[in-house]
Parts: sequence; C-alpha cells; structure tokens
Amino acid sequence: MTKTYAHWIGGSWRVPGNGHYPVINPATEDTVGHAPEADPADVDAAVRAARAAYDGWSRTAPRERAAVLDRAADLLAEHAPDLVPLVQAETGATLRVTSSLQVPPAIDRFRRYARGALEPDTVPLAPLPVAATPLAPGGLIGAAAVRRPIGVVCCITSYNFPLTNLAGKVAPALAMGNTVVAKPAPQDPLCCLELGPLLKEAGLPDGAFNVVTGSRAAAGEALVAHPGVDMVSFTGSTAVGKKIAESAGRSMKRTLMELGGKGAAIVLGDADERVIASAVGAVGSTFSFHSGQICTAPTRVLVHRSLYEKVIAALTHYAESLKIGDPVDNSTVVGPLISAAQRDRVEAYVSGAREQGARIVVGGERPAHKPGFYVAPTLIADADPAMTVAREELFGPVVVALPFDDEDEAVRIADATPYGLYDYVFGADAGRAWTLAARLRSGNVGINTAQRHPETPFGGFKESGVGRDGGSFGLHAYSELQSLVWVA
Repeated sequence: MTKTYAHWIGGSWRVPGNGHYPVINPATEDTVGHAPEADPADVDAAVRAARAAYDGWSRTAPRERAAVLDRAADLLAEHAPDLVPLVQAETGATLRVTSSLQVPPAIDRFRRYARGALEPDTVPLAPLPVAATPLAPGGLIGAAAVRRPIGVVCCITSYNFPLTNLAGKVAPALAMGNTVVAKPAPQDPLCCLELGPLLKEAGLPDGAFNVVTGSRAAAGEALVAHPGVDMVSFTGSTAVGKKIAESAGRSMKRTLMELGGKGAAIVLGDADERVIASAVGAVGSTFSFHSGQICTAPTRVLVHRSLYEKVIAALTHYAESLKIGDPVDNSTVVGPLISAAQRDRVEAYVSGAREQGARIVVGGERPAHKPGFYVAPTLIADADPAMTVAREELFGPVVVALPFDDEDEAVRIADATPYGLYDYVFGADAGRAWTLAARLRSGNVGINTAQRHPETPFGGFKESGVGRDGGSFGLHAYSELQSLVWVA
C-alpha cells in the first residue's frame, strides 16, 4: 500500500491545501506514494515557521548546532535500510548507485557540516593607524570580518540526487545558523519529506527545517517571491534558474545557482594507452552512471584527430557492453530516465542530430525493455559543434564526439556552449593539461580523472551558475560578511 504524505512545517505534518499527486517509479511506472500539492497558504506557513525559528537557532552555540547535525547523520545512517529502497523507487537509479551514491553522501554531508559549524567565523584584520577626519578622531583602529547567517534560506533541488542535493544545501545552511524551507523536485520528493522527522529527532527546533512540495511550478514561484525568504539556493536547469534569479532579484535576495552543464572531455594528441583508457572510462560514465542524469557528465568528447576513430571504437565497445534493465537487479548498469517526458526529450535530440547529418554510432533506438522510461546508451559522431545536440544539455546517456586538430580549436569548441560547469583534459603531460585548463571557461576541470575532491568550491562559469558551495565554501555561501571596527 502506498503512503500519502503531508507537508513538513513547523515540526509537524500539515495537510496540503491542494490535495496530492502521485510519485511514479520510472522503472515500473507504478505509484511509489502520494506527495502533497502546496497552495499559497502552505508556502506562507512554511516561511513563517522558518522566520519564527530563526532568532533562536541563529543564536544557538556552534557546538549545539554541530551536535544536531552529527545526530542527524547518525539517524540517516540508522534509517538507510528504509531510505535506500524509497530513493531507488522514486529516482529509478540502479540499486548500486542508490546504495553507494544517493544515501551515503547525504550522511557524509551532515557529518561534514557538523564539523563546519565549529569552523572559525571571524577573520581578524591587523590594526591600522588612521588619521583624524571630520568624521571621527584618529587613532589605532582595529577590525574584523565576521560571517553571519543570512536568514531564511529557500532550497530548491533537482531530481537526480534528491536527498544528497538537499543535504548539501540544508547542512551548511543550518551549520551557519540559518533556517530552511525546502522545495524538492516534483518527481521524487518523498525521501526529502522523510528528512523532516529525522531532523526533529536529532534535536533541531521546530520550524528550522520545513518541506513543501508540488507537481507544478506554482509552489516554487511562491517560495522564491515570498518576502520572508532571504536567500534562494537552487540546483536545476539554466532555464528555470534564470526565472528564479529574475524573481529573487526584485527583492535583492541572495542566490546560489548550480545550473546546467555540457561538459567537454578533451583528449589531447599525446594521450597514451593509459590516458585513453581513463578518458573512455570518464566519458563512458555518461552512459553508465545514473543514465547520464548528472550535470557534470562529460557529454562531449573532443578528440585529437589522430586518435578520434580509436576513441570512437573504444566508446562503442563500452556502450554496447552495458546491461539495460531493472535497476534493482545488481547486474543492471543502465536504468531508466526519470520520466516519460524526459525520455521523449532525449529521443528528440538524438533524432534531430540524425536529421542534421550526424552519425549515430551506437544506440539511438528505444530499448525493448518495458515498462519504464529507458534510453539506450547513444554515441553520436561527426557532429558539427553548432548542432543543437552539441550545445544543449540533454540529461541522458548520450555522448557527442567531435574531432579537433590543435589545442586552439579544442578550446574554441569546448567554450562554444553557454555552459561552463565541468570540463576534463586527458593527456600524457599533466603540466600541459594544467596550462590548457586555464583557457577553459569552466568552474571545474578534471585532469586525467572524473574523480572529485569534496572540499573544492563547486559551481559554474557563464550560464552554469552563480556562486560556489562545497567544503568550507558551502559555509561561505550561506553567510554574509559583517565588518566590525573599533578603537584599539
């Protein structure tokens, strides 16, 4: 029997004003549960609860905030056996991805920002002798810059990693003393609603964390526009991010925007067998990791012409070796996309590339696996950099391969999209790759790897976003600097 949820507001469940909507399992097309449909009164109640809780939580000692976040991590770990199947059913991610990269990183992020709550928030500045002015007497003037909480933070998250993405916003926001109203993606909000009671059990005051959900844009729009919200932290598409930024800008709300990407993996002409294998593994992750539903995926592979066909052959073999099927089967590598609409969107991009003269090397046809919203791993070669499929974010298991003759051309192609989130450089000479990275208009560059470092600042150039989070930079993102000046 499926569970029917309410909003989590002020430390308790609130019956939604607009009823409920079904959350669909992308693999089975069955109903996982029923999520609440917010009306304006629900949104207003959530913001008011967060505002009421702000004064007390913001003045809580850092060690108390750290203890709450640590306890939240413990509770997430205890409830992982129940959360993993729920997240898996909502997202359609394979069981391997869910059990390793959907729930555990959420635990890690609460643990990381429990430590973060104890990081120094004051930057002392050296005293300076200042001459007298008509404003004030002269003297030796001391100063410090102190990080202060922003206030009520609205967190709007994407559907690919619902619990992990939310933890990556909520944990640093709470660590800094802010309160939160969360609006998860409509496709998979149930695990995010489950976080409410866990945080309460961890000792978080009522109202410091609230969750409202909805199947349409209205709930998010009302939340962003609400005068009681001080900051909007959003992860999602560039198109939606622009609308949020426009609305938030009317009242000068602070924003953190982690938007779309069209990552380029540049394989230089000096790449040896080991480097090529690394490149193929990294680019192949677009096929094999969560069906390409990740904004940092290297969805374009730019290959020196001397190695182009070799890399094409290796990627073809990689794609053809992947098992498509039921995501709860441990042998499955490629599961479904999040919805029928997203599957149809990706298929339309592939069809458009074929019509424009690109070569579909592998994939391009809908898998026979039913039910579910499946797209086969697809490799598109010989595309023109100006083609839509080479410029737009698809969010599916599709890679576009393009040849280049020299580094200048590689940089031109890599930087030719509106995005600049995550690029990669593969070459035998790491120093050369480092130098090339400086020419890429991208917030992140991986050199001979797709691995991450959890403490790096994460965000994008151009239309891939505004601001940075991750590690201590996440604490900075959810705080304001206040300068204090005194006579030393």
